[in-house]
Amino acid sequence: MGDVVKKNNMLEKTRGIVLNQIKYTDSGIVARLYTREFGRTSFMVKGMRRRKTGKHNILFQPLFILDLDIYYKASREMQMIKEISVSFTPHNIYSDIRKSSVAIFLGEVLTSVLKEESPNEELFDFVEKSVRYFENSTEGYANFHLAFLAGLSSYLGFEPGQKNSPEEKFFDMKNGNFVSLPPVHGHYSNPENSAILASFFASSYENVKNIPLTGGQRNEVLDDLLKYFYIHLPGLTRIKSLDILKEVFG
Repeated sequence: MGDVVKKNNMLEKTRGIVLNQIKYTDSGIVARLYTREFGRTSFMVKGMRRRKTGKHNILFQPLFILDLDIYYKASREMQMIKEISVSFTPHNIYSDIRKSSVAIFLGEVLTSVLKEESPNEELFDFVEKSVRYFENSTEGYANFHLAFLAGLSSYLGFEPGQKNSPEEKFFDMKNGNFVSLPPVHGHYSNPENSAILASFFASSYENVKNIPLTGGQRNEVLDDLLKYFYIHLPGLTRIKSLDILKEVFG
């Protein structure tokens, strides 16, 4: 069987960021990864739920970064892994309940928004650098997930225009710009949230640490960012981990 696999598939090397995993059989999982060379890819991983090999299951938690040797065939829904090595382990993320909640949330968001995403090295590098930054942040990371979504919008093709004057008090979600009057279509943020969003769209991860938000404000801005994503990505599914994240940072 192994010889048949090798004959009919190309052995490729790639790096992948784990998005999520789902149970497939009593001992196997399907792991979804965003890979640098092949975009979002699903892998059949056998034996991960057995007692002797189950310790390796931790490698397939959201935001782990793996180096993979895979048997790749473009026409196949699920690819096969030959070898796995860990490129980056988010130790600090998974030792902190707040950070791990963000990891699960971002993995779920990326699983949904990257459904039809083809390989995009710039997007992959953005996500990888973001994971490494988040892992190394020891304080002031309560706004990280907001900044990540704001930055992600530019790689997905709907980064909004900048706020150019104090009169532009409303963020128009449908057209992706800041305007002086509430849009008639009704998809806009109130002036307070619009000002906060303008700061996030224009700031780096380091700068967003200095944006003071209450838990309520943070959750309202998060809701508005997700509404913006839903408008521009109609296929985006409901994020199940959202309520937990809100409770952790509320």
